[in-house]
Amino acid sequence: MAFSAIFRSFNSSFFLKYSINHLKNPPKTPLGHLYLSTMKFASSTLKQTNQTQEVPSLAFQFKEYRFAKLKRVNEALEEAVPLQHPIKIHEAMRYSLLGNGKRMCPILCIASCELVGGDEELAMPLACALEMVHAMSLIHDDLPCMDNDNLRRGKPTNHKVFGECIAILAGDALLSLAFEHIASKTKNVSPDCVVRAIAELGSAIGSRGVVAGQIVDIDSEGKEVSMKTLEYIHVHKTAKLLEASAVCGAIMGGADDASIERLRKYARSIGLLYQVVDDILDATKSSEELGKTAGKDLASNKATYPKLMGIDEAKKFAAELVEQAKKEIASFDSAKAVPLFHLADCIASRQS
Repeated sequence: MAFSAIFRSFNSSFFLKYSINHLKNPPKTPLGHLYLSTMKFASSTLKQTNQTQEVPSLAFQFKEYRFAKLKRVNEALEEAVPLQHPIKIHEAMRYSLLGNGKRMCPILCIASCELVGGDEELAMPLACALEMVHAMSLIHDDLPCMDNDNLRRGKPTNHKVFGECIAILAGDALLSLAFEHIASKTKNVSPDCVVRAIAELGSAIGSRGVVAGQIVDIDSEGKEVSMKTLEYIHVHKTAKLLEASAVCGAIMGGADDASIERLRKYARSIGLLYQVVDDILDATKSSEELGKTAGKDLASNKATYPKLMGIDEAKKFAAELVEQAKKEIASFDSAKAVPLFHLADCIASRQS
């Protein structure tokens, strides 16, 4: 399956900037070893663009950075959704929200804010809101009327524990709370920026974003799906929320429009990367390893990247997406961008 089929599907996409000839001869790095020395990449890119910034040491510890952010996000989420009356709905909300998640959206939001000169405090309410929206999408995605899944993050899905009615309401409540939380808890950010971020998030999860991807995904089950349709599904269903995470974080940090768009393109690359890797893992890992039901895509005859491209070509595409993501942020201050370089590698090499 030629990569040209993928990139033609986005006429206005940054993916078209790739040389098709280059895509036909991708890096030989296998998926399990996609760690393309972050600082080596940044250094070579900066030299090519005549940048004179000093590249930070490889001593940067992304695991420690991620755990520190995850800890503070979890603390903020715990405070945002206390166990209160009515107990049952808040138990259901907390069950999915406070579970063992990767917190990819909040970390991306905070890192993007810091990249453009903001700080964690400015971005934290929005970071929490993004995780609320993400939890809502998982609750609803797992419902019998949608993907009908019984396992999520290594434990029974929300509707299996609380029933379908409570699960639907828990998702609705989390979605409502997300926007309330941004509006009521964001401090020291201009009202215009807060409104812009709210509009960005609303657009990302609505009928032109996550919902669009979900509906096309549902309509495509059991059918022959083109690469163009598959990319549409995953850019909307998966990448849009990561785009919103990066863009909203940059807005909170006071970024200019050019910086915001570079981060949008970075996030779209890692969002699509996340789905390509997810498809590969679904086809190659067990349910115990993934913490969710493995092989469901095959069982339900859903289109995936391995199905349309083959495992090897999907791995090559993943490597290209890592490279493209890093190119998008190479012009930023390398010391501040280093967490985002590592985040791309983290997504590429994840095993669950």
